[in-house]
Amino acid sequence: MDAEKLLKRISINTEICFGKPCIKGHRIWVSLILDLLASGMTVDEVLEEYPQLQPEDIYACIAYGAEMSRERYVDITTESPV
Repeated sequence: MDAEKLLKRISINTEICFGKPCIKGHRIWVSLILDLLASGMTVDEVLEEYPQLQPEDIYACIAYGAEMSRERYVDITTESPV
């Protein structure tokens, strides 16, 4: 599934979850799924925790995060070489 199709699984509605990006049809924030993955959970573990989701929903969150990283940068302190 390409990124364009995946991103259609994400919705932003100012009336739902304070306008934060969510998985379409659910009140599950994209950032929550990305945090779970970043903490080391696997896709299967996330799906076990949220059985109402499909694998494509998880990949949609990753695609959304990738798209956002092209638009905005997070200030990360660079380490000096040892």
